[in-house]
Amino acid sequence: MQVKEWPTDDPVKMYEIYLRLERGLSKNTVEAYVSDLDKLFRFVAVEERSVRDVTYADLQQFVAQLYDAGISARSQARIISGIRSFYRYLVLEGYLQSDPTQLLESPKIGRRLPEVLAVGEIDRILATIDVSTPSGRRNRAMIEVLYSCGLRVSELTGLRYPDVHFDEGYIRVLGKGNKERLVPISQTALNEIRNYLPNRLAIASAKGFEDILFVNPHGRSLSRVMVFKIVKEYAALAGITKTISPHTFRHSFATHLLEGGANLRGIQMMLGHETITATEIYTHLDREALRREIIEHHPRNISWRREHGE
Repeated sequence: MQVKEWPTDDPVKMYEIYLRLERGLSKNTVEAYVSDLDKLFRFVAVEERSVRDVTYADLQQFVAQLYDAGISARSQARIISGIRSFYRYLVLEGYLQSDPTQLLESPKIGRRLPEVLAVGEIDRILATIDVSTPSGRRNRAMIEVLYSCGLRVSELTGLRYPDVHFDEGYIRVLGKGNKERLVPISQTALNEIRNYLPNRLAIASAKGFEDILFVNPHGRSLSRVMVFKIVKEYAALAGITKTISPHTFRHSFATHLLEGGANLRGIQMMLGHETITATEIYTHLDREALRREIIEHHPRNISWRREHGE
């Protein structure tokens, strides 16, 4: 294969365009890829090397520095994944003949089970919300939609009210890679949206946010940070000591569906996971709950606890 001349344009900018247009990745994902790539660029600058001349040995040294800096195995794996993607792009476009990341291994990561809220804990959080205020009605509707539909926070903040189909009982969600999916929504969540809509329609929308469902007082969509802050505040008021985030409601949605007997493939479709592998983590949660139930209720375990005074 004949190698092209190194591009005169910024290769990172070209890579960003490739990620957005060719791979259809979201703005947040692209920014994360580029941010992680910047760590490699700083490393090669110190080593007085060119990115195009990086070798497998250089990359091993780079990974060793990440480890020495105390960066977690999970973060190391994410950084390495981004670097692999960049070099695959350079090879694909013909700027490099071989990929120096081909033999580069990611650190082993233990599968960390996500935090899950019990139904009673979710009810306690919702009960703390003062729905006599416009912001309270908005926040109650938001949290109910998070839990009822298992949305990512970016999907929630981007939800438009024309995509809420009240009569049919589903919402249209724009997920990762601009892929649309239909998700059933509970009547409880729909009622909370109905209660909030008069307040939403009374707010003058900023340009470009005319039909966004959940907005701030200035008529713009809420930031991810703001949704995180809202969830944390209500959890604290409800006396929830678990470390939670908006994503916790998504985990709880999937876990409660699985415990209720829902099909794993159906849960995958509702969550918008591309592969069943991403959804299978919830079977681990279910197995752990089953293990606890057996330990708690099986006659052999009961008799053992009696004998040992537990």
